[in-house]
Amino acid sequence: MKSIKIVVVSFLSGIGGAWFFSQVSPQAELQINHPIAENYSQQVSKTELYEPANYNPPVSFVEASERSKNSVVFIKNFSGSDPRRNSMFDYFFGTGPTQRVSTGSGVIISGDGYIVTNNHVIDRAETIEVVHQKRTYKAKLIGTDKNTDIAVLKIEAENLPAIAQGSSRELRIGEWVIAVGNPFNLTSTVTAGIVSAKERQINILGGDFPLESFIQTDAPINPGNSGGALVNTKGELVGINTAILSRTGSYTGYGFAVPVDIAIKVANDLIKFGEVQKALPGVEVVEITPELAEEMNLQTMDGVIVTHVQRNGAAERAGLRKNDVIFQIEDINVSGKGSFEEAISYFYPGDKIKFNYIRENRRNSANVTLLNLEGGTGVLKREFYSSNILGGRLEAVNTIERDRLDIDHGIKITGMTRGYLRELGLANGFIITHINKEPATDPTEIGEFLEKYSGRLLLEGVSPNGQRFMQSYNVR
Repeated sequence: MKSIKIVVVSFLSGIGGAWFFSQVSPQAELQINHPIAENYSQQVSKTELYEPANYNPPVSFVEASERSKNSVVFIKNFSGSDPRRNSMFDYFFGTGPTQRVSTGSGVIISGDGYIVTNNHVIDRAETIEVVHQKRTYKAKLIGTDKNTDIAVLKIEAENLPAIAQGSSRELRIGEWVIAVGNPFNLTSTVTAGIVSAKERQINILGGDFPLESFIQTDAPINPGNSGGALVNTKGELVGINTAILSRTGSYTGYGFAVPVDIAIKVANDLIKFGEVQKALPGVEVVEITPELAEEMNLQTMDGVIVTHVQRNGAAERAGLRKNDVIFQIEDINVSGKGSFEEAISYFYPGDKIKFNYIRENRRNSANVTLLNLEGGTGVLKREFYSSNILGGRLEAVNTIERDRLDIDHGIKITGMTRGYLRELGLANGFIITHINKEPATDPTEIGEFLEKYSGRLLLEGVSPNGQRFMQSYNVR
């Protein structure tokens, strides 16, 4: 009996305690009578109480993909099929015309059919086709620039979905980006990653004045992505996918894109002038290493060191000297060689820009008037002659090369493919200075002459390694 009483009392006590606790205990909804808690409960919702103060929702790439993928095209490069490029020995030994097809990507930059891609995507092409939304177009090559690996094509179409252009200068490391292209012939493929570095130099470009200031990304880029779009989360173009670092030929974590601010400037120059309007500061520069900083008693690692000042060039005229440290161009801070070259690339010959530099630990400035390839300030238009029969392109040699090689004139061979020039034993980079003792100055005149000429042919010039040559031929 005593035990039953104890159980009943305990049970009633428990009920009473629970009732009392429910009346005075703080609630999850913060309903206790406390001025701070009451104020807080009015400002913060239940959901916010369980989320961090700076909560960011997951990034969605859907909108960016929808805005950009229709602006990316599939490019086919056909080469090796022109029978005029084959000699009688090719047919005799059964090695006649064999067509080769390589593929890549491109980006529509205007509704009337201009497309930006990589130079290496259309290199040595005899015929170029562009596939867009299941329609195939014949493409015309407007121009190329090996210095940036950019090329421009044109197709006859209207009201195409031109991509929205962003800014690579405003792009930040750590920002999300997506790569849109056609890897492994898989059209309209989208991959995502972040910007892992900027102003990268990986020493892969050709040309006389290679400009490397790549955007590095871990968005997967594979063969076929070249020439495709790197876009931000708004779907705006920020780069042209160009290269990967890989031991296998496939993506292993490092992709590189030409910044859109450079690519579009190059493209506009090719469309308008047929030639990139290269602005030259008249200096050669190097990165600042810890050893150089210590040797020169520099207090910073930012900037570039001038190692050579071109005679009568833009920098010499403005008073710059060897060992000056350039740390700013206009309002653009120079962190290294990549950013220096990128900053210069935004300007045109004739532009007067401010260089801030350090000399003997004192800050100075100079107004530098940038020059063109001929040492002037005007617009240059490239003179060249392209020929399927010759299997290459002929162009006049610029003033810098003439000075370097100590020649007065010459016609340079570029874009070599299978053809007549190769049969003569010539290659990319050969410069013809005389034909049959006559000066070689006009690319069109020389090209048409070589296409039709038969008899004894005497060529003089300079080989790619700088050696003079003279060669006699008996041609058809």
